[in-house]
Amino acid sequence: MYANVSTTQFMPWALIAPVNYNAMDYYVCEEPGKFLKKTKDYPQKNNGEALLKVKRVGICGTDLHAFSGNQAFFTYPRILGHELATEVIEVGANKEGIKAGDRVVIIPYINCQNCAACDAGKSNCCQNIRVFGVHTDGGMQEVISLPTRLLIPANDLSYEEIAIVEPLAIGAHAVRRAGVKEGDTVVVVGCGPIGIGIIQICKYLKANVIALDVNDHRLNVVKKHFGADHAINVMSDPVEAVKEYTNGRLAQVVFDATGNKRAIESGTDYMSHGGSYVLVGLFKEDLTFTHTKIHAKETSLLCSRNATQEDFRFVMKMLEEKAFNTNAYITSNVPSDSILTDFSKWASSESLDIKVVTSFE
Repeated sequence: MYANVSTTQFMPWALIAPVNYNAMDYYVCEEPGKFLKKTKDYPQKNNGEALLKVKRVGICGTDLHAFSGNQAFFTYPRILGHELATEVIEVGANKEGIKAGDRVVIIPYINCQNCAACDAGKSNCCQNIRVFGVHTDGGMQEVISLPTRLLIPANDLSYEEIAIVEPLAIGAHAVRRAGVKEGDTVVVVGCGPIGIGIIQICKYLKANVIALDVNDHRLNVVKKHFGADHAINVMSDPVEAVKEYTNGRLAQVVFDATGNKRAIESGTDYMSHGGSYVLVGLFKEDLTFTHTKIHAKETSLLCSRNATQEDFRFVMKMLEEKAFNTNAYITSNVPSDSILTDFSKWASSESLDIKVVTSFE
């Protein structure tokens, strides 16, 4: 499945973009609420790695939480950014068939390749995982270097499409975990970027989708642009609304994409007997479920973390088929310096943005 590359390939930086060999710009979150633009030496490429020019950086909920100071297991200062579109500057021989000048998708989950999860092909939940831009410095810089095993050629996609593959892959992984199939009725709680991805992926698989949120604007968006069959505001007796829509049968699969304690603990109320409940959002403290309640339904309780290469490739196929509404998903495409001035606005609960993508060109 891999193209063979027998010789080291190299493209001079000047053929891609003018680059100062001595220094490059980067953006660092020094502490909660504070970004600085700084300069440092460009990175060196180690064996097995590719040198990459960053073209786009999507702003993730993780980035917004880090800026706001409520991201779990996080240290400062940190260069954020793991939703990336990049172009290969320099690369040696590699089994992935990657060459200089290629556009590539980055899998930002740096796994150890040695633990039980990695041995089982579950690199997404590696015991020693380090997420690029979370546990290590990320992509809000002009040039980065990463192992080729974490790169997927994506020359048929635009930079904007490449930048949203990772958040959509998280949704794709959750949907695959749940085994959603044609004709299933699915409830998606939370219509943020991850929830929207789950909604449209389920529609791609020809499921019936009910979207729940507290935000009427988001509910209107998912019905108008992302194919949700029904949209319910959770402030107005949502369980009865789901029962009415499903003739009392409820949903075979329920996804939580909120990370909200109250929402997570009530999610099985929308689930039919024998159904599956998938936790995609993350709440960092204890959760409480009534055992008899979830036992009576023989609940399959699943957690979904990150994504695998299989999920990334599934999303890339969707994007190549133009089966995802990229234009409605990316609501702002702005210069990289906006990181210094607009993060507070993007992190606000009143923001109407779904996905902000910053350009590093």
